[in-house]
Amino acid sequence: MAEGAELPDIGKPELFSVLAGDHAASTTVVTPNRRLAHELTREFSEAQQQLGLQAWQTADILPFGAFVERLYEDALYSDAAPRLPLLLAPVQSWELWQSAIRASEWGGLLLSLASTAEDCSRAWNLVHEWGIADALGKLPGNEDARAFAEWAAAYVERCRKDRSTDAARLPDMVAGLLGESFCGKPTSIVAFGYDVMPPQTRRFLDACLSNGIEVLRCSAKVTTARAVRFIYPSAREELDAAAHWARAQVEAGVGRVGIVIPELGARRKEVARVFARVMEPGYNDPRIVRRTPPYNISLGAPLTDHALVNAALALLELASEEVDFDHASKLVRSPFLGGAESEFAARARLDAALRRKAPALITLGKLIALTEGAPALRSLFESVFALTKQGAGERSPNEWGRYFSDVLAAAGFPGERGLDSDEFQTLAKWNDCLAAFARLERVAPRMPVSRALARLRHICAQTPFQPETPDAPVQVLGILESAGLEFDGLWVSGLTDEAWPLPARLNPFVPPALQHRAGIPEASPVAALAQAVRITAGWLGAAQEVVVSHPAMDEDRLLIGSPLIVDIPEGVPEKTERETWRDRIHAARQLESLADGQALPLPTRLPQGGTRILADQAACPFRAFARHRLGAEALEEPVAGPDARTRGQLLHSLMRALWTELGGSAGLAADCGRAISKAAQVAVTEARLDEPFAGMERARLEKLAREWLEVERTRPPFEVVAVEQKRTLEVAGLQIRGRIDRLDRLASGGHALIDYKTGKPTPNEWMGARPDDPQLPLYALAADEDITAVAFAKLRTGEMKYLGFSDRPDSIPGVRAAKDWGALLSGWKDEVESLGAAFAGGDARVDPKKGLQTCRYCDLQPLCRVYERIDDALESADAEGGDD
Repeated sequence: MAEGAELPDIGKPELFSVLAGDHAASTTVVTPNRRLAHELTREFSEAQQQLGLQAWQTADILPFGAFVERLYEDALYSDAAPRLPLLLAPVQSWELWQSAIRASEWGGLLLSLASTAEDCSRAWNLVHEWGIADALGKLPGNEDARAFAEWAAAYVERCRKDRSTDAARLPDMVAGLLGESFCGKPTSIVAFGYDVMPPQTRRFLDACLSNGIEVLRCSAKVTTARAVRFIYPSAREELDAAAHWARAQVEAGVGRVGIVIPELGARRKEVARVFARVMEPGYNDPRIVRRTPPYNISLGAPLTDHALVNAALALLELASEEVDFDHASKLVRSPFLGGAESEFAARARLDAALRRKAPALITLGKLIALTEGAPALRSLFESVFALTKQGAGERSPNEWGRYFSDVLAAAGFPGERGLDSDEFQTLAKWNDCLAAFARLERVAPRMPVSRALARLRHICAQTPFQPETPDAPVQVLGILESAGLEFDGLWVSGLTDEAWPLPARLNPFVPPALQHRAGIPEASPVAALAQAVRITAGWLGAAQEVVVSHPAMDEDRLLIGSPLIVDIPEGVPEKTERETWRDRIHAARQLESLADGQALPLPTRLPQGGTRILADQAACPFRAFARHRLGAEALEEPVAGPDARTRGQLLHSLMRALWTELGGSAGLAADCGRAISKAAQVAVTEARLDEPFAGMERARLEKLAREWLEVERTRPPFEVVAVEQKRTLEVAGLQIRGRIDRLDRLASGGHALIDYKTGKPTPNEWMGARPDDPQLPLYALAADEDITAVAFAKLRTGEMKYLGFSDRPDSIPGVRAAKDWGALLSGWKDEVESLGAAFAGGDARVDPKKGLQTCRYCDLQPLCRVYERIDDALESADAEGGDD
């Protein structure tokens, strides 16, 4: 047959007959992609089963690239091996592209060298597949095209020196070996499912013809379909309807159901959630034994999205460098470390404790020092730490691969419990990626551990993975994946005029003129339209029942259908809502009322905690009950630098050290600079701050202290008689622990209680029913000293002053004289006693004092039954621009 002539066609029944006959062993079927090869293999096996056969010869069906690689491997085991170039693995090719880019003038200007190398690899495959590699650099192009031509030349030169080739050039090389006797070529080749055959593939098949191999062509069976078009209000309702339709088809006995979803990669999580809810009611019920779902989503997630791989990478990073606390926290709780099952509760408690004392960035050594109460975990971390000395310096990828394996083994990876099927497959894929990284040995120089880890993480991120499952009746596919497949029922969604035809996508590294000349389908609107017309026609002939659909709205934007489907008659979507488990629970509900605002009274009046009890009881009785009787508290999250609590501790430490040194107003007469510096240093030391935060906080505290002492100098004479003094107070039979920030003896008589604040305090917080801050009133009532003034010391730069009440005017500047000091104390006593008695009596009502304002920043919302109502109120308030 003349080179380039049309290939003879063969029908699918005839193809299956050949594969089942005497010539099956000498016939190979090649497909454009792996999915089509898998589907054709499945269909052939089903056809044999329908013939009543229990055993048959496996059909030789595989993707074109795999077929070419098999011929190359045959040649490697022959006498021709010494003269053959070595085939680069994809990661080796990617590494060589990085080397070529790094050595060029653009290497230091790129934001991501690894991503650019991936783009170059795709462009390299494209130009060889479409036969335009020889024209690179010969046609004018933009800066990207010129850079790629330069990088490609450097890449080819490196391959020549190393005597290597890659998958993009392998078909052209293997085509020259087809005449050799060692080449294990078949007698006939059938090209199945090629809508448009790239020139490189056609050249290879022509070489097969020239060497006496019969080459045939086969396409999917065309079915006369009943097609209908549906329009839905939104993409979410369209997806939900498609899932319900798929379930109805399966229940009606339809064999193979296809659901095509544009941008499946971006919507994968949403698709998985909707199909699980519709087709697996109760899928998230822990009592139900996990089983294979009746649907399969074709696109796998990056390997780094899988928990097992994430844990492995996080552990390797922790062993080598400082990591975010979030990484360390996930490791502590990970089921993939040794002893995770037996120390489950202890590690959960450890994680909560670490959140209170660990820094935002943490090293393995620091984590070991803070690990208490989980001896097995500490022992594992110490074993890993013992290996970290081997992580210094530069090593080859193969050496780093062994080191990474040793670190994981020392940590008991992948854990003590048995892995399920998905996790077992994920572990195998992780080991494949680790082996692929080690293969960089041949092309990559020695490198530090940071670069080695970056390489390994990138390899995992670029590896899509989905655990293998038995064939499912429902296949969820992307647009291009569905081409050439056959179904019993097919639904194609999202066919708006914007989504279909697909827009032209020129490769930025290849001159547009070259792409247009080669006829690449994605290179021009005309070619993209022609491809869309062919695929649409294929959908309409791929099943007996075909549904096409699109949403009518995207939020507030009107959408219209693709012009390629407007001729399909529009139908009225059926209501396919099915009863969900939520519906069943609601239908079977039995309501009963329970007054849960009253807890059991406290059985004893032993010490219950600090003065925060009364403040929480005033804000909301349930908050006080949950925090101080149930012990409920939110998990903290370490932040970089001092958090609000640490800053508060710094302030109190500063003032304690400062007034211990100065003693009172007499100490203000001399230069206070030395006392200020000493107090700031004491505060920073007690807070255990590291640089540079220690220096920054020390300077801030010194500035704050100097400004505050100017306020103190305006006061009449006073003596500081107590700082940070702990006291036990009694209220309504409760013994409450307290700590007085400062107590001054006034020259005018009596004592002043002072509380440091950095926010925007107001004495109104002490007034009225359920006072917001009853701490100072409680101290004033319980103190043995004669208290004649209570005041907030507002330590806020630019706004420093005293605020409060006293029994006489001018005792402290800014502190007002109460109209009736005795009545004020009496009112405070009534309110404080009332709050204490309510707490002791078990008052646990959900009764926020200021409604939404009280609940907005409460960390106990998950325990409170008004949680959902508060969320609705928050959204309404935000929409209206207010807080109430």
